[in-house]
Parts: sequence; C-alpha cells; structure tokens
Amino acid sequence: MTLTPTFAIPPTFLGATLEPAAARFWVAGVPFDIGTTNRAGARAGPLAVRHASRMLVDGDNPANWRDPLTLGLADVGDFTLALGDISSSLALIEQQAAECSHLIALGGDHTITLALLRALAKRCGPLGMVHFDAHVDTWPDNFGQSFAHGSVFYHAINEGLVDSRRMIQIGIRSPVARAVYEWTLAQGVRIVSAEEVHTLGASAVADLVLATLGAGPAYLSFDIDAIDPGQAPGTGTPEVGGLFTWQAMAILKRLGGLDFKGMDLVEVAPAYDVAEITALAGASVVWQYLCLQH
Repeated sequence: MTLTPTFAIPPTFLGATLEPAAARFWVAGVPFDIGTTNRAGARAGPLAVRHASRMLVDGDNPANWRDPLTLGLADVGDFTLALGDISSSLALIEQQAAECSHLIALGGDHTITLALLRALAKRCGPLGMVHFDAHVDTWPDNFGQSFAHGSVFYHAINEGLVDSRRMIQIGIRSPVARAVYEWTLAQGVRIVSAEEVHTLGASAVADLVLATLGAGPAYLSFDIDAIDPGQAPGTGTPEVGGLFTWQAMAILKRLGGLDFKGMDLVEVAPAYDVAEITALAGASVVWQYLCLQH
C-alpha cells in the first residue's frame, strides 16, 4: 500500500514510474480527436484519465487480489501526431504502437483504434474483438470522411485486422442506418444492445463474450460512451440508456480467460465531465483490464 497521499502521486497512469525497457505493459496517451463527428475534446482524455487513476493505487483489486503495479507497468507518455492530418496521424500512431509489446492506449477518439489494430495484427494476426460502445462504428464513411471514429471497424474488418466471427459489441443503442447494422451482422459480429445487458445480466453477457471469442489472440476496445451519460457525461457522442459503470466492470472482471494482447480506452472528453466521474470510469476500466493479466 502506498504511503504517498493521493494528490502527490506522480501524474502518470497509476503513478507508474518503471522504465519502459523493464516493463511488460506500456501505457501511452494518444491525444487525437479530429475524427469526431460531434463534440471534440477527447485530446484531453489521456491527461484526465491519468489524473483520475491515482484514486486506484491504495490497495489490491478485491475481485482477484491483484495490483497492476506489480505486473511491470510503464507510462511512456503521449504518442506524436500530425496536427490536423488524420491519415498521417494514423501512420504515426501505427509506427509508435508497433514498438510497444503490450500496449494500453488512452485516447483520443475512436479513430485511433484502426492504427493500433494495424500495428498489432502484423504481430498477432487477425484478432478477436471485445468492443464496448454505444455505436457499431461500422459506417463506410463519416459525412464524406473515410477515416473517422464511426468507421473504425468497417475498415478493421475489411482489412482483415479482426476476425469478425470472433467479435462482439456490447452496449449498442444509438440510431443507425439499417444497412450499416445489417452489414455488421452479416460479417458475423455479435451485437449485444444495452437493453440486453440490462435484461440478461453481466454474468450472462460475459459468458457470451467468452463463447464468441474462444481461444486465440484478443483485443479490448472500450468507448466510454458505452456507459450511460448519467454516469459518464464527459464524451462527445452521448447516448441515453447505456450501461451502468458497475455492469461494465462486472463483465470485464469475468473475462480473465481471454488471451488479450492489448486494449484502448477512448472518447473521454473532460470538458463535458462532472467531478471527474467519466475520467475515473475510464481509468477504472483500464485498471480492471490490467487486473486480468498474469
């Protein structure tokens, strides 16, 4: 247990101070938000999530008595981006992600996931995908822009970065073109609406995740707008009727059997947050993910 007061912990994720060369898990910020289709501001997400994460360092996770800081965790700072240029930024993110062994990326908007998957799939092959979100993010384009936060998984599936038959989306509830929704299902993606999470329960949804992904390399992409805006208002595209924070955490802590190779936490936009509750929810998701690792 730390003897340092919470407010004095270093402003890295969980106060991590380990050198990258000695680490098994790397945390990096990706302050990119020019792929948004509504409110920008997620470029400030990495800083806010790091700040909020300091609430999580005063003990072990009571679900499994693990402490992520004992795993070998380094915070490597923020990735370099090409200001105002989506394609060049994606190339830079992919290049920097390729240098990380097991990367936990703090966004930034959801566009960054495409670059992260491009880097990881070169090393691991097509990945199984656990995708928490209010939106399917499989639009072919976003208001004429091919690469943006609503088209991430359209490209990831078409590029063969993910195995769509081993992909599950949790918390979906936004308005969506029927053709987009049906295309997603036709690829073999399992869609679990937010209402289904409420009615089935967290344990049953976790069982669906495990059954869908099975064995093989897996990836977690968590858009904070999967959580209801009453509990996570700090995001650019809020949708009512979402998951409660406890439901998301309850599902995650039951996924320890999956072979995760990396994750991202995206779309935290602190300008719209209240009392840091969105940033803390995001930090807690990453903390829970790390607590699944051995």
